[in-house]
Amino acid sequence: MRIWVDADACPVVIKEILFRAAERTKITTTFVANQFLRTTVSPYIKIITVLGGFDVADARIVQELEVGDLVITADIPLAALVVEKGGHALNPRGELYTTANIKERLAMRNLMEELRDNGFDIGGPTTFNQGDRQTFAAALDTFIAKTNK
Repeated sequence: MRIWVDADACPVVIKEILFRAAERTKITTTFVANQFLRTTVSPYIKIITVLGGFDVADARIVQELEVGDLVITADIPLAALVVEKGGHALNPRGELYTTANIKERLAMRNLMEELRDNGFDIGGPTTFNQGDRQTFAAALDTFIAKTNK
């Protein structure tokens, strides 16, 4: 198993958790971004810089993904592609997307986008906080523990 990170929009604190997890677990973790990314030096941390453009990083992740790999992303359409391809997707707030919930999440995302496009002010996600960090770290640890049995 490898971990892939949709790194452009990934919060810095989540990247730091992932750096430490890669070192601790010795799982190759690849950050894919369309801009320079500062990381720690490690044989378990890789960087792929792609050209800028709509969903270029997402396409690269899906192209490289193998069955059983984990992708860290808040992008629900990317998560849907990952799950469809046999991978796992975990968002930075600790929610694991599965075949059981991804269609519902994608439908809700599409509904919210349609409402925004039609002028409805529906607000956005809550501010990322300490609880979100802890939930993500716990979900990541649980996933790795189950996968590495």
